Amino acid sequence: MTERADSKDRKQQETHSCHSGKTEPGACCGGHHHDEAAEVSPALLVDPVCGMKVDPNAGKPWAEHEGRVYHFCREGCREKFLADPQKYLSGVGAEAEEAPPGTLYTCPMDPEIVQEGPGTCPICGMALEPMGVPVDGPNPELIDFTRRFWIGAPLALILLVVEMGGHVLNIDVLPFLEPRAEQWLQLVLALPVVLYSGLPFFERGWRSIVTRRLNMFTLIAIGTGAAFLYSLVAVLVPGVFPRAMLEHGVVPVYFEAAAVIIVLVLLGQILELRARERTGGAIRALMDLSPKQAMRVKEDGGTQEVPLAEVKKGDILRVRPGDTVPIDGLVVSGRSSVDESMLTGESVPVEKAEGDRVTGGTANSRGSFDMQVDRTGAETTLSQVVAMVAEAQRSRAPIQGLADRVAGYFVPSVVAVAVVAFLAWLFIGPAPQLAYALVAAVSVLIIACPCALGLATPISVMVATGRGAQAGILIKNAEALERMAHVDTLVVDKTGTLTEGKPRLVAVETVTGGSQEELLQLAASLEAASEHPLAEAIVKGAEEQDARPIRAEDFEAITGKGVTGRVDGRAVALGNEALMRGLGVDVGALAEKAAARRGEGETVMFAAADKMLLGLIAVTDPVKATSAEAIKALHRQGMRIVMATGDNRATAEAVAKKLGIDEVRAEVLPEDKQTIVNELKREGAKVAMAGDGVNDAPALAAADVGIAMGAGADVAVESAGMTLMRGDLNGVAQARHLARATLRNIRQNLVFAFGYNTLGVPIAAGVLYPFIGILLSPVIAAAAMSFSSVSVVGNALRLRQIRL
Repeated sequence: MTERADSKDRKQQETHSCHSGKTEPGACCGGHHHDEAAEVSPALLVDPVCGMKVDPNAGKPWAEHEGRVYHFCREGCREKFLADPQKYLSGVGAEAEEAPPGTLYTCPMDPEIVQEGPGTCPICGMALEPMGVPVDGPNPELIDFTRRFWIGAPLALILLVVEMGGHVLNIDVLPFLEPRAEQWLQLVLALPVVLYSGLPFFERGWRSIVTRRLNMFTLIAIGTGAAFLYSLVAVLVPGVFPRAMLEHGVVPVYFEAAAVIIVLVLLGQILELRARERTGGAIRALMDLSPKQAMRVKEDGGTQEVPLAEVKKGDILRVRPGDTVPIDGLVVSGRSSVDESMLTGESVPVEKAEGDRVTGGTANSRGSFDMQVDRTGAETTLSQVVAMVAEAQRSRAPIQGLADRVAGYFVPSVVAVAVVAFLAWLFIGPAPQLAYALVAAVSVLIIACPCALGLATPISVMVATGRGAQAGILIKNAEALERMAHVDTLVVDKTGTLTEGKPRLVAVETVTGGSQEELLQLAASLEAASEHPLAEAIVKGAEEQDARPIRAEDFEAITGKGVTGRVDGRAVALGNEALMRGLGVDVGALAEKAAARRGEGETVMFAAADKMLLGLIAVTDPVKATSAEAIKALHRQGMRIVMATGDNRATAEAVAKKLGIDEVRAEVLPEDKQTIVNELKREGAKVAMAGDGVNDAPALAAADVGIAMGAGADVAVESAGMTLMRGDLNGVAQARHLARATLRNIRQNLVFAFGYNTLGVPIAAGVLYPFIGILLSPVIAAAAMSFSSVSVVGNALRLRQIRL
């Protein structure tokens, strides 16, 4: 068994190794599932492990075994196949992988339901799914329903042909059997379908009645149960029915309706489960980004390939050209450029050199480097991203409350409509009244199943959060996603959000006769103890000019003003005009120069020693190349942009003018940002706040939607409803576009579900019969009900293709 890495060789293998004898590229069977794949699409093959359809040209994993090429939906399936190919080639595969003991399970439609171990939801009846990262393997409910479907489908088809042959085509399919013997045959054929294939529906339906939480399974169980029990009585004790109901000496039975409805509902559930599995594709794609092996550097300088699970903090790993970075860490030697699009959605390579951080799952290019591991397991960026996306997909959007309120009254109302329809047909309908009454009641119960209504919101949220993750937009919960669609005002911090957050020293000016070197050394000595971004620029600038800082004493950082301390016995201060005024220092001698520099967007700080003005220091933080474009995009979306910064007003307005920002709030203290957000909200604005620092956390929490820039502080990320891994405002425009598209998609789903039931229930009850003589068959009702659910899921999946 071998695996080839070259795509050209792979295509040649597909061309020449296929047992079918076909020689054109892409015609290979892709394994023993060639016929089935061909029925779906000539371009799609079938994963022999999980049975999912795979596009062989989509760069998915593949492997060769005994001269054939097999394609897989993900790396996990390929590894299982390589471990035991015969298990899957013999048809024994597709086993469900169980979650670890103690795993908590929740309902995809009712996330408030949480329990240890699998089960069914007491509210909607759906099977519970494991919380956290999805289990790598087929859905056990999908496997169970598929097995029940393939057992029930042939029997239901035979029943349909036998019953419909006589009624629709006027052909006696079984002329050698008497009518009563034929009914006994139908009973024998229907028993496995109803009692085995339909067993999950009856169990869940009965539980819903016992717990008084009626749901879609209540309607299915009552409808199919009524049709089957009626038919069973008609076969066992036909004498209890009036003679007027006899046809060819027997009472009509509806075994085929009960069986076909169960099979169609199973088919709908299977299609829905398969579609729902696709909503987790973004998470699985992220999980597959990390390689399973890493190249560890040994003490003697050699390397050893080890499983990623064995890598520990402090290990030195070697990343070769073309490798995927195995885990998070810092570059300790070498240099390269790394494609971080898996996190940021931006495919522009990022240069990495000694001291730079690299993230597991990103793609190295042509260079080579050694890295020291500093995060493992759940601490890694990729693991945290996967966990956040999984958590967001289970959250509930506020708009879901509408569907919940309707669903609370919907099922009892449908049961009432079915009872009314039954009685109306029984007492005023044409003969045979009982038969017509049963058909109408069953059709109402089946067509009105509220599955589509329940899926309308959560399925769209699941797809949207996955799509956002692919673009570097991490959505904390569905509520943040919905609120983002209504946001009309964006408050942004300047440093690190509009600018690069990497200030640099641009000028040192002294009062007459002063020494620039002395001024810079005193300033750097103070700032060496500070954590402010501007401090790093001053210290670095001083070192470049050989003005080495010396130890400062009595250091104090005064929020929003500057820093003070004692350097070489002198009382030194560095900060804005407010700090100087508080110390009694006159800055008039440099006021004009300071104003001119602020007009250029530079940040100016005055320096004083022993209450005497020494000069000023100017620092600039370059505006991000993407900021102007992002603000234009936000303006096109109707957004108002407010910049809130602690910088001097002249500096802030210079930056705002360059970028086209609508409003500037300058010289604000950290706590003032939260005040600004609250003030805008009181004015009626729907506010989003974008920031990246610790001091932005209160404002992020106060906003309708807090947006943390990916490179920001952990506390900012925790306080935010969204995180932009790319760290620029283009992500805000993309996030709002995604949010609006998601809300539009949810509304489409709800309109479809409501409209479907509004039209379907009356038709099923028989309102068209007096006019055009049509009474909906329960079989058609079952097919329509399944179609509605699949349509809702299909509409939600369109979000995967949205352009951001």
